[in-house]
Amino acid sequence: MSRSGQPPNLKKYMDKQLQIKLNANLLVIGTLRGFDQFMNLVIDNTVEVNGNEKNEIIMAVIQYLIR
Repeated sequence: MSRSGQPPNLKKYMDKQLQIKLNANLLVIGTLRGFDQFMNLVIDNTVEVNGNEKNEIIMAVIQYLIR
């Protein structure tokens, strides 16, 4: 979420390749195919990078959690 309390406008990133850094030094690289108002993401042609290890994933859904 942005500081204004509104989710960021991700429309300009649709169908573009993104790098998303997650917890535990996990990096996900793929094409943004969809999102919702809660900032859950659908990433296509995904590569998961954890250190030197790479795993190809066809499609991933990344859920935004607030802790």
